[in-house]
Amino acid sequence: MQHFAQTVDNTWRLHETRQDAALVRVDMPHARNNRIDYAQARHVTLDLAVLQENRILTGAEPGQFAEGYHLLRTQILRRFQENNWKLLAVTSPCGGEGRTLTAINLAVSIAREIAWSVLLVDANLRHPLMLEHFGLPARSGLGDYLTGEIPVEELLIQSRHFEDLVILPGGKPLDNSAEMLNSPGMRQLVADIRSSDDNRMVIFDLPPMLSTSEALAFSSQVDAALLVVEDGVTKREDITRAAAMLDSTTVVGTVLNKAG
Repeated sequence: MQHFAQTVDNTWRLHETRQDAALVRVDMPHARNNRIDYAQARHVTLDLAVLQENRILTGAEPGQFAEGYHLLRTQILRRFQENNWKLLAVTSPCGGEGRTLTAINLAVSIAREIAWSVLLVDANLRHPLMLEHFGLPARSGLGDYLTGEIPVEELLIQSRHFEDLVILPGGKPLDNSAEMLNSPGMRQLVADIRSSDDNRMVIFDLPPMLSTSEALAFSSQVDAALLVVEDGVTKREDITRAAAMLDSTTVVGTVLNKAG
């Protein structure tokens, strides 16, 4: 079970007491901005026991566990409101540092805030595994949209347990994921997302910075980035390198995961 300490020097500390290819088309024929109709999201049923087992916020967790994410939410929302931002990337220097869980729980926490909603995007197109955290089987998603097969509205999913959270799964794995995240189709999707006038934050769960090129290829399209590192595992030089690679966007903070 995780819990957080308070924010110190723009670093959020998460403590843990439990041990824890196909040929694709890049010249998408989009010629205009289309506001995404989130109301078309398909409803899915989630097993709360699975969510709790996977440490996703459900409202039944200990207060200290939830409060850490709420603190992170408050800090992030304040920065986004001050700067009129909309798109946040969550990444990490290396793999296995808790990036996806942080992205999910931050999205859940923001979606519970009055007047806010969230689009959570699995942008790890080489290994799209976000749905596993929700206990859901793989399904079509962003990869299928970028290869021109399915309109984005038909890929969105939503659970009645998280009413103001819409998820865009990763979909089919793509070997050329870095190119696709920087493709005209992806840029058009980002433009469509930005054209929405609702109070919706968009969180992209990106692959690690140092082991793949995807996050670097996409980082210039977002407003800010959150870097997730693991206490006692992530090397200081890796954090420095990852932060330097994100020079095309603003790093709003660092989450120190599994600090003990």
